[in-house]
Amino acid sequence: MSSGGGSVDSLWTEVNRCGQNGDFTRALKAVNKILHEVKEDVTALHCKIVCLVQNCSFKEALNVMNTYSKVLGSELIVFEKAYCEYRLNRVESALKTIESVSEQTDKLKELYGQVLYRMERYDECKAVYTDLIRNSQDEYEEERKTNLSAVVAAMSTWEKASPDDLGLSETTYELSYNAACTLIGRGQLTEALNKLQEAEELCRVFFSEDSDITEEDVESELAVIHSQMAYIMQLQGRTEEALQLYNQVIKLKPSDVGLLAVTANNIITINKDQNVFDSKKKVKLTNADGVEYKLAKKQLQAIEFNKALLAMYTNQADQCRKLSSGLQSQNPGHPRPVLIQVAQLCREKQHSKAIELLQRFSDQHPDSASGIKLTMAQLYLTQGHVTKACDILRSIEDFKHKQGMISALVSMYSHEEDIDSAIDVFSQAIQYYQSEQPGSSVHLALVREAADFKLKYGRKKEAITDLEQLWKQNTNDIHTLAQLISAYSLVDQDKAKSLSKHLPSPESMSFNVDVDELENSHGANYVRKKAAKESLFFSCLCLGKLPKNYDPTANPDPERWLPMRERTYYRGRKKGKKKEQVGKGTQGATSGAASDLDASKTASSPPTSPRPGSAQTSASTPAPAASNVVPPRQQKPAAAGPGARKKAPQKKKKGGKGGW
Repeated sequence: MSSGGGSVDSLWTEVNRCGQNGDFTRALKAVNKILHEVKEDVTALHCKIVCLVQNCSFKEALNVMNTYSKVLGSELIVFEKAYCEYRLNRVESALKTIESVSEQTDKLKELYGQVLYRMERYDECKAVYTDLIRNSQDEYEEERKTNLSAVVAAMSTWEKASPDDLGLSETTYELSYNAACTLIGRGQLTEALNKLQEAEELCRVFFSEDSDITEEDVESELAVIHSQMAYIMQLQGRTEEALQLYNQVIKLKPSDVGLLAVTANNIITINKDQNVFDSKKKVKLTNADGVEYKLAKKQLQAIEFNKALLAMYTNQADQCRKLSSGLQSQNPGHPRPVLIQVAQLCREKQHSKAIELLQRFSDQHPDSASGIKLTMAQLYLTQGHVTKACDILRSIEDFKHKQGMISALVSMYSHEEDIDSAIDVFSQAIQYYQSEQPGSSVHLALVREAADFKLKYGRKKEAITDLEQLWKQNTNDIHTLAQLISAYSLVDQDKAKSLSKHLPSPESMSFNVDVDELENSHGANYVRKKAAKESLFFSCLCLGKLPKNYDPTANPDPERWLPMRERTYYRGRKKGKKKEQVGKGTQGATSGAASDLDASKTASSPPTSPRPGSAQTSASTPAPAASNVVPPRQQKPAAAGPGARKKAPQKKKKGGKGGW
């Protein structure tokens, strides 16, 4: 036994030495020898689990914990178990393991924050990191601040929230990068681009201090910053610059599959229905293993939408239907999968099925039906059913009283000569603004448009109410008063006479107008020349040249001002031989030479090419025009990178007998 005890002590010394050197493979061998001598030793089992975790053997570590759960107990290995579950992407299990503990240590709280971030429970995650920063004082403060800034960036990007400024100093490139992500979420693109440039500079300075870091390593670290820069350029419409940066990132082949997937997706959104072969290559990068664990749900959703659109653009109808149906089952209330299916049906000229699909979705999901109904109206218009399109548009409560919608409805009803329906649209809109925003600029503008519309189509009696309302708002509006008097003259002449008293007198309506100045203005068509001022000196008049046959005693021709063809004595030109003219043809040639070369004056010969209108034509007939239905827009490019930069929880060394 004494020799065995000495052997175990030496093994513990070996474990401790290997642990200090970071050689966990040799440490694991020594621990296994200890367990062979002393089975179910709690410290040895714990050290074995730590060695397996350090070697990324998470499944094996979980197996050891589950096998010896009674010996180890739940409290001792709760961090290691939750960490293994987290690394194996079993976040639900990791959360359950963490929450099973009554009191959490700092390292468990760190892991708790990571799990909440992965589950996109950002409010709770923010509270965890805020508490850690407030109550901890160690060398990991910078990492915690980085993670907290990542949470704020995610809230701004994915939840469109505006959290309070936490006063985090942007001393590192990770913090600057996260601050840029926050600005993107707020729509401050120019400021975000400037912040990314600062992050790039900080990154280069940071790595310049390490002589072991190569330029390739620096560019690889900058890839996520460059991809985010390209994303901003894409949003700003600078697609060529964005595409160049995206392709640079792809060529670097970064190890982050999430970054590659998002960058490839954004290139596909730039390509749209063009350069589909390049898009087919790029879409493979979005299918890499582990992508689903690196990106947010909205990023993954955007990528899947674009896969379906790419299938439609490449005429893979079955694949498009399969992908869009899968998206619809995963997101039953989201309108985009339905719009993709409708676009595919329209490409196949199945407009009736497309309308049925839209109507069914609209009935099932009325809260998300606004965009769907707009598409239905568009389909009806392409088929010439203007009235049906108007009925659909008038059923959209969100847009019913918008000025653009009112204008569109009035125009379509006018096109169909349905003036009563157009007036009804005006009446409902005026009634709405009368109750919600009385006297507002929008309200009065609608009243004015309604009055002008009624007057235009001879509905003067119906225009009286609108004109009276406008005149009461501004009794100095003479134009409106004149229109009102004109309308009343058909209905109530006494009223028209009484209103005419409010017209200004002719004397007050006279304007001090300088006629000469008006005629000499740039806009006048006719300008009267002013008489020349009298000069104190004699001037010399120079007469023009008179013709040689001028006879001062003869009476001038009274028709001399008329064109020759309009004069009474004009008999037309005499027919005769055409004179030879120089310049009608090639340089130096005469018309006589040209006539010699005129093939039409030679003996007739069969034509060598088909004449216009003949059946012999080599021109191909134009392809039939595609449907005017616009497919759903390409999904917005996902924010470059997996989002904000976060620090992973540190693997703490475990103490114990001969341990660390």
